Amino acid sequence: MGSFSIWHWLIVLVIVMLVFGTKKLRNMGQDLGGAVKGFKDGMKDGEDKSAQSAQSAQPAQAKELRDSTTIDVDAKEKSRQQ
Repeated sequence: MGSFSIWHWLIVLVIVMLVFGTKKLRNMGQDLGGAVKGFKDGMKDGEDKSAQSAQSAQPAQAKELRDSTTIDVDAKEKSRQQ
């Protein structure tokens, strides 16, 4: 009683086809496929942009370390304690 046999699924499929029609089901399938393709492209573009931003962020961090106006708080506190 808890599981469905192949006949149950075939009857459900026939009822769905009668209610919606094959043309509408085909259009829904195309829309769903287009949405999945757009999602995959978006994820691929997001990975490319994150990789590019990671590469461009490395030189910027190195520049910050060489900046002479940066004060090391730990070193300043150590000199006060002594």
